Amino acid sequence: MIQDKIKGVGVALITPFNNYEVDYEALARMIDHVIDGGVDYIVALGSTAETATLSIEERKQVLRFVVERTAGRVPIVAGMGANDTRALVNHLRTFDLSGTVAILSVVPYYNKPSQEGIYRHYMAVAEASPVPVIIYNVPGRTGVNMTAETTLRIAHATDKIFAVKEASGDINQMQRIIDGRPENFVVLSGDDGITVELVKRGGNGVISVAANAFPKKFCRCIHDAMEGLLADAEAQMEGFDEPISLLFREGNPTGVKTMTAAMGLTRSEVRLPLVEGSEELMEATKSAVARYELR
Repeated sequence: MIQDKIKGVGVALITPFNNYEVDYEALARMIDHVIDGGVDYIVALGSTAETATLSIEERKQVLRFVVERTAGRVPIVAGMGANDTRALVNHLRTFDLSGTVAILSVVPYYNKPSQEGIYRHYMAVAEASPVPVIIYNVPGRTGVNMTAETTLRIAHATDKIFAVKEASGDINQMQRIIDGRPENFVVLSGDDGITVELVKRGGNGVISVAANAFPKKFCRCIHDAMEGLLADAEAQMEGFDEPISLLFREGNPTGVKTMTAAMGLTRSEVRLPLVEGSEELMEATKSAVARYELR
């Protein structure tokens, strides 16, 4: 079952750049780093990958590279979202998704659709997608919140949509989804810092930014929570407060690329309209990496 593959820690993989072109050597290093660190699956072409700034050809090349480098070691999910339903449906019918087990599709952004519009959008995505679908609620990026009621309506309407990545930051909304979901529907955190709390309430894990930088420590924490070792997991999560806050202090993926650069894994380059982290952020990050033994 697809639900057995998508639980625990998924990593929202960054796209490293060198002179603002995709750095495939660093991307290979990142893939090996996160798999060796214990992630359960990889999400390519998500928000953290700066997909909005990648051309269609770059997206195809990046996904092919991730699939080939991963070589079956962990499952791969591909980010596939848009604010034009018709264009996304056509894209899903032509894009090469071989080697992936699912897509992650964000609530349409900028348009600010109604809840009915969100529902109809996802019904069209479910019909068009050749693989199962994870829906993604992130109102901080999209400008509209997909309510618990809409999420549950979608979850009960089609088996093709089997999971939600919830990044509303509203733990009560997440609890309503957990309480009302159909059997085997997967609820994933979109916020690293509240993952243990979500798991305590019946959630199934996280699609993580932090796992790019310190996968071993972060995966151990979440895996402990998933195994019921909640006190240990909570204690570990408290130790991540400063590192996680640094990842988002100047935006994502600026923060995580600052940290992977401090660790010697990648350059800190991002594409405009994002800008690289400040010197102050780099110094604070280097200090945290050393102090918390994140490398």
